[in-house]
Amino acid sequence: MKITVNGETVETGARSLAALLEELGYGGIVVATAVNGDFTPAGRRAEIELKDGDQIEVLAPMQGG
Repeated sequence: MKITVNGETVETGARSLAALLEELGYGGIVVATAVNGDFTPAGRRAEIELKDGDQIEVLAPMQGG
């Protein structure tokens, strides 16, 4: 299926948000996520089923001063 991640079209076989994050290399990294504009808590990512055309935002915390 085709989804959009941070503005880029991605072809994926991942069925859940958690699986997508693993596929994209975010496994074990603290990130904030949103699906179609709705914030998704880390504890619910395995429950969120992805559908063709979904828009995903993945935001990593920034360090600096």
